[in-house]
Amino acid sequence: MKARRQRKILELIKAGLVKTQEDMVNALKECGFNVTQATVSRDIKELGLIKIPGGNNAFRYALPGDRPFIRGEERLRRVFRDSVIGLDSSENLIIVKTHPGGAQGVASAIDQAGWREIIGTVGGDDTILVVVKPKRAAGAVLKRFEELSGG
Repeated sequence: MKARRQRKILELIKAGLVKTQEDMVNALKECGFNVTQATVSRDIKELGLIKIPGGNNAFRYALPGDRPFIRGEERLRRVFRDSVIGLDSSENLIIVKTHPGGAQGVASAIDQAGWREIIGTVGGDDTILVVVKPKRAAGAVLKRFEELSGG
C-alpha cells in the first residue's frame, strides 16, 4: 500500500498538481487513498521531495532532480524576481527582504554569484544581511540588486 501510494505521489508531483501537503492529501483521497497530513509528510520526507518556485510567488513540490540548475546571474535574477520584496542599506550592509521562507534560497544565490564586493551573507527566514567590502561599493551592489528585482 505504501509503495503504491508513493508511486501515486510521484505521479502527482510530475503532473505539477501539488503545491501543499493539503493538496497532496486531497489528491490522494480522490485517488482512493485514505491518508492524513502526517502520512503525507512522512512520504514527502522519504521520497526526498523539495519545494521549488512555481511562479506567481507560489511554490510546488518536485523531485530534487526535476529542478533545473541555473548558475550565476540568471539564477540570481530569477530568485530576486520570485522572492525579493524589499531592499535597504546602511554603510556597508544591505538588507534583502523576501517572502516568508525565501531568504535561504536568495542568500545561496547571492553567494553562488560570486560577486567580489560581497564578503558574506546571513539568511534567516525572510531577511538576508549582505556584507559588502569595500564600504564604497555598497551603493553599486544595492543598485544591482534593485535591477535584479525589477525595481
